[in-house]
Amino acid sequence: MLDPELLERIIARRAELDELEEQLAKQLAEVRAERDELAIAERVLERMAGQLAEERAQVGPVPGQVGGRAVMLIPRRAPGVEEDSLPWDYQRIITAVRQAAGPVMAREVGEVVGVDVSVKAKLEPLRSKLVRLVDRGWLRKLPDGRFTTRL
Repeated sequence: MLDPELLERIIARRAELDELEEQLAKQLAEVRAERDELAIAERVLERMAGQLAEERAQVGPVPGQVGGRAVMLIPRRAPGVEEDSLPWDYQRIITAVRQAAGPVMAREVGEVVGVDVSVKAKLEPLRSKLVRLVDRGWLRKLPDGRFTTRL
């Protein structure tokens, strides 16, 4: 005959293990659901990264918004991106720098593109465009502040 106390302990332990099994099954289901969500997120991320790469590979400048106004963003210089992808005023600036006998100051570029260089307020936007072209890899700025084309 079985000892009733021992039988009671076995039944209690079996109940604990059944409860633990339910908890583990629930946790396993949650883990599987989260793994499925992560797989979906990964596919979405890969698709978006592909779309972004295609957008960045476009040759033309991308219109943007600054202060509620449409502006043209200057693309980075890269293989396959030609100067004609720049807005016309930036193309004129690069042409002026290229046609100069050597490195030029912003004032000299302004004279060529038709900016009133006697007014500092009109020269600063041109200097800003020159620096933007330097930042995007289209021009090079020398330590003395002059601009030249990239080699």
